[in-house]
Amino acid sequence: MAVRSSPRQSAERALSGSDLGPPCAARTIVTATFSLAVDAMGGDHAPAMVVGGLEIAAERHPNARFLLVGDEQPMTALLARHRRALAACTVRHAPDAITDDMKPTAALRARQSSMRIAIDAVAAGEASGVVSAGNTGALLTLAKIVLKTLPGIDRPAMAAIGPSARGDVVMLDLGANVQCDVRNLVQFAIMGDVFARTVLGLTAPSIGLLNVGSEELKGDDTLRQAAEILRASHIGPQFRGFVEGHDIAAGTTDIVVTDGFTGNVALKTGEGALRLILDLLRQVFSNSWSGKLAYLLARPGLERLREWLDPRRYNGAVMVGLNGVVVKSHGGADAETFAHAIDVAMDMVVHRFNDLIRQDLERSGLDKQMPQDKNDSKDKGGARLATA
Repeated sequence: MAVRSSPRQSAERALSGSDLGPPCAARTIVTATFSLAVDAMGGDHAPAMVVGGLEIAAERHPNARFLLVGDEQPMTALLARHRRALAACTVRHAPDAITDDMKPTAALRARQSSMRIAIDAVAAGEASGVVSAGNTGALLTLAKIVLKTLPGIDRPAMAAIGPSARGDVVMLDLGANVQCDVRNLVQFAIMGDVFARTVLGLTAPSIGLLNVGSEELKGDDTLRQAAEILRASHIGPQFRGFVEGHDIAAGTTDIVVTDGFTGNVALKTGEGALRLILDLLRQVFSNSWSGKLAYLLARPGLERLREWLDPRRYNGAVMVGLNGVVVKSHGGADAETFAHAIDVAMDMVVHRFNDLIRQDLERSGLDKQMPQDKNDSKDKGGARLATA
């Protein structure tokens, strides 16, 4: 496993002001020869940001090889100024790029785009995963259709890591599926468990189902039935039952499982609340001389807080449940932020994330308890795939 501190240890470091390294920075030295396909043209500051991120990633993962897909001419010029990235990358020309405002249906027709060629490389077995900072809806749709879901997975889910009072917390689904059934939620819990073990290095992460209350009778039949199955499954000892919205920030469990609609609303609400708090702090410390003096006194602690809550440390939302690793970087990422997304992808590839999911699905016996409705499954993940 990657050498990572537990979320609890990470929280202690944040409060003490010691090492505040990125939660997703892979510490394992890669010994196998494998590659990630990287969309060089996705993101507000591409391709310079992408090449800069690869320069950082190449130092962290000295034996990794990257397939860099995009406009060859500017990429070649950029690589000439980044020695490590140049040594680690193989360039593949793509004449087109998917714009931020392009609809997923149009992206499907853009077969020569950098994003599509990068995903095709994963489908062909040339690369183990893909990283892109491009159009979210296009990436989700292309990945779903080109790579398809793992055997035993009805729908992919979007997972990400965020901060809490007790350290890092994994949450899924964050917007890929606005409606979910019992099988989906159980599968999300299994994939979330593997994700937390792979990326956070936890041996037995605790799991909670997001609900309107923690009591067993709360929620609808879907949540209650999913909870019953999880309690009887191989991850039953890790399942803590229902959690509420405030438990996400409190870090009550290491993993929070929910449908994509609720997860996306919770995510956006948390982001808005954090921005409000930071704006209010700026006002308090800048509106008077006493406030400015107070800021000088509190500055060391505030700097540690800013580093701990820095969104760059949590860059890299993951589409789990597909035949290949798919990591979405924030579109406004800088080089350091993009390198964090590569770290997440590398952790998942090195520790054989998808193989672990297959093993855990077999152990769960979900198909025996709730056989998949083949007629209903044709619609799953496609027509209902969200682009939030």
